[in-house]
Amino acid sequence: MSHDYDVLVMGAGHNALVTAAYAAKAGFKVGVFERRHVAGGAVSTEELVPGYRFDYGGSAHILIRMTPIPRELELSRFGLHYLELDPLFHASDGETPWFVWRDVDKTAAGLENLFPGQGEAYTRFIDEWKPFAQSVNEMFLSAPSPLEIGRKMIFRGNGAAWQRQLRRILRPYGEVAAEYFSEERVRAPLVWMAAQSGPPPSEPISAPFLLWHPLYHEGGVARPKGGSGGLTKALVRAVEAYGGEVHLNAPVENIVVRGGRAVGVRLHDGREVTARSVVSGTHVLTTARALPDEFVPDAAREVRVGNGFGMVLRLALKEKVKYRQHHEPESRVGLGLLIKNERQLHKAYGEYLAGEPTRDPPLIAMSFSAVDDSLAPPHGEVLWLWAQYYPYELASGSWDERAAQVRNWIVDAFEHYAPGTKDNIVGELVQTPLWLERNLGLFRGNVMHLEMTIDQMFALRPFMGASGYRWPTVKGLYLTGASTHPGGGIMGASGRNAARVLLADLSRRKI
Repeated sequence: MSHDYDVLVMGAGHNALVTAAYAAKAGFKVGVFERRHVAGGAVSTEELVPGYRFDYGGSAHILIRMTPIPRELELSRFGLHYLELDPLFHASDGETPWFVWRDVDKTAAGLENLFPGQGEAYTRFIDEWKPFAQSVNEMFLSAPSPLEIGRKMIFRGNGAAWQRQLRRILRPYGEVAAEYFSEERVRAPLVWMAAQSGPPPSEPISAPFLLWHPLYHEGGVARPKGGSGGLTKALVRAVEAYGGEVHLNAPVENIVVRGGRAVGVRLHDGREVTARSVVSGTHVLTTARALPDEFVPDAAREVRVGNGFGMVLRLALKEKVKYRQHHEPESRVGLGLLIKNERQLHKAYGEYLAGEPTRDPPLIAMSFSAVDDSLAPPHGEVLWLWAQYYPYELASGSWDERAAQVRNWIVDAFEHYAPGTKDNIVGELVQTPLWLERNLGLFRGNVMHLEMTIDQMFALRPFMGASGYRWPTVKGLYLTGASTHPGGGIMGASGRNAARVLLADLSRRKI
């Protein structure tokens, strides 16, 4: 039986493109079909304001640089050029800034100078949890199973030491941070960084979101030259150089199943495209909706997407950001962890639970034109403000009605750190939870696809029976993307893991 492709990939997010590139490099005929006019999903960049290039989603590249993906796919040969950020983070309550540098000792020395005792605490925290963080990274690079998790977490190195740390691993990350850091101006930014996956500091068994902090010093933080989409542009070039095809403006309507096997897809324009195997790089709910009902397990319909949690304001500024502490350019380079105190984060989460957008959010500020002059005109700046917490379902009004109001609250919150910024705005993109769903296919505005809680992690992601990157009720249908292990973020591990499963299966099949 002839097919149009050996491997057909739905969606062109970065994980889907990673899978496609590995399959094409292995010699299989690959076709990628993307509904949008640009590849990359949330990892894409466009000039939305004349002279200013905006990322649509993820901006800081951390974990992917701790994988073999860039090397194995030879992405530098296809135009991927990383710009190193150092400092990695700029932390501030608006009064006293401090910096996380790539070098742990430099970071600790700066902390010790500002907050006696906290530099030593930082060094101890990094030393004690670096082995754990490295084990987590290893787990991300393979299909999850209880046996594999146990082998890498408990039996690596000194098993007794791991077991002594288990009590902390099972606790909320806010409590673990308090055990190490007595100074709130140090503790709050670290807690805020841990909150980026979604769960609040009080969530049980959430400590790993804090405890992989040592990985930031291991791999650093970087930016692709030209924007976050530089990664996915390089992946598209890799797919095509290895003989694959990437089709834009080509939305998939249905996955075609015959005899219990995925045999291709039907596009929105009615065309049917056949394949030996189909890989869905879209949201797990999008995959489910593309299948005939009889092939959708109840568990796939019951995944917890949550109620949004963050939104982004992307600004074009006519002048550089000027922080009130006068630490330019250092404060503009890395990610700004801007939080007044821990109460601000707890209050924001409380408002979110009540169905209200927070009026005074903690912020992640990103002004990457400080290291990449291709993002903004001379003297100008791109500034992206990620804020939490924001419910998809509002207790009053709609996002269409309230977007402007909440946008102003975010701008006002940033004025605490950099007064006068609002007067420099010449263009913007407001990404509410509803915008994220409409434009990027992120159900209910969850940038992680599914809630990153212990019941939807590792071998339980996206649901029991589907954690091995295969759809359990349809042969030849594979999954990748943020809905699968290890979850959201720019890492590509899901794409690589899915490719390994797919290629192993293809090598055994003779169809």
